[in-house]
Amino acid sequence: MSGFVEKPEPVEVPGLTHLHTGKVRDLYQNADGDLVMVASDRMSAYDWVLPTEIPDKGRILTQLSLWWFDQLADLVPNHVRSTEVPAGAPADWAGRTLVCTPLTMVPVECVARGYLTGSGLAEYEQTRTVCGLALPEGLVDGSELPAPIFTPATKAAVGEHDENVAYEEVARQVGAEVAAQLRQATLAIYSRARTTARERGIILADTKFEFGFDGDRLTLADEVLTPDSSRFWPAEEWEPGRPQPSFDKQYVRDWLTSRESGWDRASEQPPPPLPREAVERTRAKYVEAYERLTGLTWS
Repeated sequence: MSGFVEKPEPVEVPGLTHLHTGKVRDLYQNADGDLVMVASDRMSAYDWVLPTEIPDKGRILTQLSLWWFDQLADLVPNHVRSTEVPAGAPADWAGRTLVCTPLTMVPVECVARGYLTGSGLAEYEQTRTVCGLALPEGLVDGSELPAPIFTPATKAAVGEHDENVAYEEVARQVGAEVAAQLRQATLAIYSRARTTARERGIILADTKFEFGFDGDRLTLADEVLTPDSSRFWPAEEWEPGRPQPSFDKQYVRDWLTSRESGWDRASEQPPPPLPREAVERTRAKYVEAYERLTGLTWS
């Protein structure tokens, strides 16, 4: 069992209909039919949404996504219409709200990998493949791949794992034409983003995108290229053959699996609240990623 330690009650706002509460985002619909996405400060790890929030996390994710949408605008359209906070919404929604075009979503997590780690590494160690794609012998944790690869996954419900699948399975599910569009867009965006990040001293090891259709136009949705959806590594510390330091929730994962937390990941018990140090260090990593990538100062 996993999911929310305690699922929050949705905020009621005049003129908005609450549709869904996700791990991080709350989704509403306005009277015009637009979607209103609000990024919370919730933190998830090991398929649990934790009882402790990370201050500013939702705003950082939102502002970084907006920055990336601008960098990618010539490659692919996105779903953002405005950042205007709906009338009557809490003041806390400022900076974390996106008003978006409703899309017909494609039920595939579109993952691009340029380096071997995580679930890709686990599969490679068993079969020398990732999502059915053969890779050379001799790769280790953190190895750069000969070329970026598209490794899709099926989307899972909250508390369940996404499942890596072969490209052929995606083509079977959504059709060969759409599968080809997803692969082309994913690798084009990854290539642009990897170059952009590397110029700023950051390795983009892998990342995932979500797409939908606005009519017949493939459109980039949800968040994009944030520490929640991507593995960012400091380039100056990259050393294949070991886990890499990263700009994400690694401090949270490390504390949860430490003896200090007292939590047994294999049990069905929810994880405990985070200590102040884990919260502060995690927030600092999110801020550092934002500042290094954008060149802006977080305030």
